[in-house]
Amino acid sequence: MFKVLAISYYFPPMGLSGVQRTLKFMKYLPQFNWQPTVITTGKTGYFAHDYSLLAEAENSGIEIVRTEAVDPNSLLKGYGSIRMPGEFTRKMLSRLSKTFFIPDNKISWSRKAYKVASEILKKENFDIIYVTIPPYSAFTAAAKLKKKFDIPLFVDYRDLWYGNHFAFYPTPYHRIRHKKGEDEALRQADKIIVINRRIKEFLLKTYPFLTFEDIIILPQGFDPEDLNIEFNKGKKGKMKMTYSGIFYENITPRYFLKAFKQLSVERPDITANIELHFTGLLRKENLKLIRRYGLQEFVHDHGYMEHRESLKKVMESDILWMMIDRISNADSISTGKLFEYFGTGKPILACVPEGAALSAAKEYGAGYIAPPSDIEAIKNLIIKIHEDFKNDTMPVPNQEFIARHDRKYLTEQLSKQFQFYLKEL
Repeated sequence: MFKVLAISYYFPPMGLSGVQRTLKFMKYLPQFNWQPTVITTGKTGYFAHDYSLLAEAENSGIEIVRTEAVDPNSLLKGYGSIRMPGEFTRKMLSRLSKTFFIPDNKISWSRKAYKVASEILKKENFDIIYVTIPPYSAFTAAAKLKKKFDIPLFVDYRDLWYGNHFAFYPTPYHRIRHKKGEDEALRQADKIIVINRRIKEFLLKTYPFLTFEDIIILPQGFDPEDLNIEFNKGKKGKMKMTYSGIFYENITPRYFLKAFKQLSVERPDITANIELHFTGLLRKENLKLIRRYGLQEFVHDHGYMEHRESLKKVMESDILWMMIDRISNADSISTGKLFEYFGTGKPILACVPEGAALSAAKEYGAGYIAPPSDIEAIKNLIIKIHEDFKNDTMPVPNQEFIARHDRKYLTEQLSKQFQFYLKEL
């Protein structure tokens, strides 16, 4: 078999959606003649841990090498799963971190990963180095490995680096350092994988030395095995509307809750037949919003659940809801959760701005789409969804579109890119 050395800070037992893409690539690569070794972090304090995902990784035969460092998450490892602070505090800490650490606060881990990878590469032959970002410091480490060992380097962009939608540049120096760091790393990369066309266009515009052929689009996806679960749908009763995931930065339930509140006043006959379900990290400030609007009787907060348990709640639902607010470069966001929604084949209320997520929701074919902060439009769509629910006329998704986002199919495309590049050498 061919061998790939993957560098991925976010990996099980860490939870949340950031670990899914790399886990699934590594899980399915052996089926296409590629054996992965993953360098990741050791024990960490983190907002969520999912040991079912760790078991999935271990049962897939992935070789996992764990490294200890002094990044903030590692320093908090004694606390295990830690509560996400309030949004004001979280944002303040994030901005302090981005002020003092360039490109990110995982520099310590990335340096350790570089040393560990160097020792492995001295002893074993690998055909490809694969790094997933963020954290961006991991890309810098992988670029150094490419220069040292002359092994083809593939980088996978789950989000933008320079110009990221949550970027904070307190001074022109910070902006310059980030762009220069990305420029230097990209010059070492042999192939660049991105999750959507918007990121590809941004990179080509920002770094003119890149060519169209340098960048390959492999979108987010879903794993059919995850959806092959038993769940309790029960008889048709109240319409269950579910949001699975977390709220942070400008990703907020505020506008949706305001719309639902208005609807409860104007059409209580409709809201009386709707249940709002949340799985993930709803957080204190959003629970306060729910109480402020007097919506407690409609809301079911299930808290953070292991991946498959969360998917049971999703599968038991009648409609799924996704939110991305209007933020800088929001058009480049293709959240993994949306594509897992696609895998269910269920109708989706997509409150998203212009961009990659909106295009995907339209192509899916079973989306009710509204601007993220348009309360009136969201309210009217809830009325329309409820009417379609009662009449059994909810839209049917595009099955060909769904099939293109199967994680196994996407991994096959990644393995082909590995093979194509090796043949060109």
